[in-house]
Order: sequence, then structure tokens, then C-alpha cells
Amino acid sequence: MHDPHSGRMSAGETRAAGGLALVFAFRMLGMFMVLPVLATYGMDLQGATPALIGLAIGAYGLTQAVLQIPFGMLSDRIGRLPVIYVGLLIFAAGAVLAASADSIWGVIAGRVLQGAGAISAAVMALLSDLTREQHRTKAMAVIGMSIGLSFAVAMVVGPLLTRAYGLSGLFLATAAMAIVGLLIVALVVPRASTQLQHRESGVAKQALSATLRHPDLLRLDLGIFVLHAILMASFVALPLALVANGGLPKEEHWWVYLTALLVGFFAMIPFIIYGEKQRQMKRVLLGAVSVLLLCELFFWAFGDSLRALVLGTIAFFTAFNLLEASLPSLISKVAPAGGKGTAMGVYSTSQFLGAAVGGIFGGWLFQVGGLSWVFVGCAALCALWLGFAVTMREPPYVTSLRLPLTPAAAGDSGLVERLKALSGVTDAVMVADESAVYIKVDTELLDRASLERLIEQAPERAAA
Repeated sequence: MHDPHSGRMSAGETRAAGGLALVFAFRMLGMFMVLPVLATYGMDLQGATPALIGLAIGAYGLTQAVLQIPFGMLSDRIGRLPVIYVGLLIFAAGAVLAASADSIWGVIAGRVLQGAGAISAAVMALLSDLTREQHRTKAMAVIGMSIGLSFAVAMVVGPLLTRAYGLSGLFLATAAMAIVGLLIVALVVPRASTQLQHRESGVAKQALSATLRHPDLLRLDLGIFVLHAILMASFVALPLALVANGGLPKEEHWWVYLTALLVGFFAMIPFIIYGEKQRQMKRVLLGAVSVLLLCELFFWAFGDSLRALVLGTIAFFTAFNLLEASLPSLISKVAPAGGKGTAMGVYSTSQFLGAAVGGIFGGWLFQVGGLSWVFVGCAALCALWLGFAVTMREPPYVTSLRLPLTPAAAGDSGLVERLKALSGVTDAVMVADESAVYIKVDTELLDRASLERLIEQAPERAAA
């Protein structure tokens, strides 16, 4: 049995992880680049109102949320590559539609179509097909980092591209990125010899109802919903506040986001290390949500100068980056054995739904009551999240393992109970049709030798 932390990724696995991380990054760049510019440049579009700008900002989240899980399941049936190719083409078509629009409704239609290219689940499933068990977590982390990095790059590049080429140039650039992503899949990413049915990386119908009834998973789903709702709503208001209250021309906004993201990235690292090492992730989570709440109240009360807005934005992105990085790891800690893929599918859907609701909610609030209403509305959402997060239990500090079984071992009916009795094993489930057992382990308490012995003895016990 392989030790999950040993050995190196093969050349093929490295190409798969790197290539698919780039596909994700280019697609996410296309999603996020419009965030910092739509509120300021979009008001020049025919028929634009703040409420419709908000709808344009959040529109991609609607189709993304609806199609995310079905596209993942479709990739199990017809193959990963057809779903990824078609999804990237749909995304590019949406970007071209938005680029050619001269009214706000054309941009909204383009954003809706962009979101319909919902390929995240299919890309993650393909990554599982192309990597071995012991390197999968590493490969997933590479993709996670590429998403975070693309968000940071988008915040800076979006305003610079729009300053040079206008909104239509920005949308055409996102279409080009989708085509580059398509070429990377075609030319760089290796072909998978088999298609894994794998519960850690895809949605399993059998695990769906348990996931939707799990109180701590639902708290985390609410958390990512609120986090992205606040992000989208804040980006209806912040760019306009920088122009109106800070006197900063819209062409100059990029340096504010660059400063906030760089400082925010480095400032969050000690908190993540503290939370994991001291096993205080709940405290870190509650602290970050409280900072977000205070940031929104700060924008509302003191956001009338450039200095205040920049300081508030730095604090906002420190808390945002911390939550964005820690929520997925909390999902994988809290999800039952063999339920991580399904839990992540529901989590992603909640995230996109939050983006949609946040854009619409922020635009409507701005239209009704101006900047201050948006900030107060975001603060109210934070307070709601805080109320639910306080009741969360401290998450278990566990790692997920998937151990392949021989057909004989898979016939050992008592194996799961014996695994659960081992010190350090918190949960175990056998999936017969995968010939595998999924377990959650506390690595500080686990006796690795006993675990390996149990798995090796299983065929003999099954035969007996």
C-alpha cells in the first residue's frame, strides 16, 4: 500500500495537474476580470441601471449553479473531454456575445451563456482519472492555487485591459482565454486510459441526500454562499465608491486591488497555519467573518475618503482570502467518508448561487438606497452567517484516504467495523462497485502498520 505522502508525481501526472490548472485559471480569469470594471464602465451601456449592472455581474452564477452537477454527471456517461470541449466553446460564445453587445441586456445574455459552460466538475473528474491515489490531493491543491491566483490577476488585469480596449475588448480577451484553455486540453493534457468512478472527486447520487441533511456541511455551504454574495454586491459598490468618494478615476483602480490582494494574501497565511497547527479552525473562521462584518460597517460609516476605502479594501481581502482558502479544507474535514466529492459539488453550487444572488441583491440595493444601503445589506448578510457559524462544532482534524481492495477483501463484511475500531480512524465506508474503502483518519493518532495489516488480512477473513 502506498503512503499518501511518499514518492513524486510522474511526468504524466505533472502535465495533467499543470495543464488542467491552466484551463481552470484561464476560465476563472474570464469570469472575474469583469468584476472590478462592470460597475464603472457598464453604466455607459444602453439601458444600464445599477440593478441591471448587478444582474450582469452575478448572471453567470445562475447558469453555473444550475448546470454544475448535471454536467459532472454527464461527463461520467459520455466522457470528460466532450463535456470540457463543449463547455469551453459555450463560454467563448458567451464572451463574444457580450463583446458585441451595446446594451446592458446583451451583456447579461453573454454572462448567462458564459456560465452555461460549467466544466468544473468534469475537469476535477478528469484530474482524478489522470492521477494516482497518493498524488491526488497534491494535484487538487495545484488547481486550488491556480483559482486563487487567477482571481488576484483578474482584479488587476481587468481594469488595465478595459482601460486600453474598453469592455468589448475585455470580453474578447476572455473568449481568447477559453480557446487557449481548449488548446491546452487538446495538446498538453494526457489522455486517460480509464474513467474512474470516484467518490472523492465527483458527485455520487447515493451520497446526495445525506450531504443535504448534514448540519455542519450546510453551515459551510451557507458560508460560501454568503461570502460570494458579499463579494459580488461589494463590487457593485466599491468601484463606484472609489470614483465618487475617493476621487480615483476608474482607469487607476488596478493599484488598489493589487495592494489589497498582495497584502491580504500574505496577511492570511499566519492565521491558516495557526488554525491548522493549534486545531482552532473554528476560531479562525469566526474571526474572519467578524472582520468582514466590520469592514462593511467601516465602508458604510467612514468610506468617504480614498485612504479609508483602500484600508477597508485591504482588510476585506485579508478576511476574504482567508475564508476562500479555508472553507474547502473544512468541507473535506467535515464530509463523511466517501462523501467529499458530493459535498464539494453542493458547495460549488452554493458558491455560484451566492455570486448570482449577490450581484442582483447589490445592484437592487444600490438603485434603491445608494452606496450605504449596499454596505449595510452586506453587513446584515455577514451577521446572518456569523449567527449560524457560532453554532458549528470544531471540525475534526482528519485526512481522507481511499484504499483499493482486492475482490476477495471487498467481500469481507466485517472490515468496515474493524477499521472503525482502529485508533485514529473516525469513519469508514466500503464501496463495493469501486472495490475500495474510504476512511477518515487523524494522522496524529493513526497506527499505520495496524491499518495496513487489517487490509492485508481482509481477503483471508473473507475466505474464512
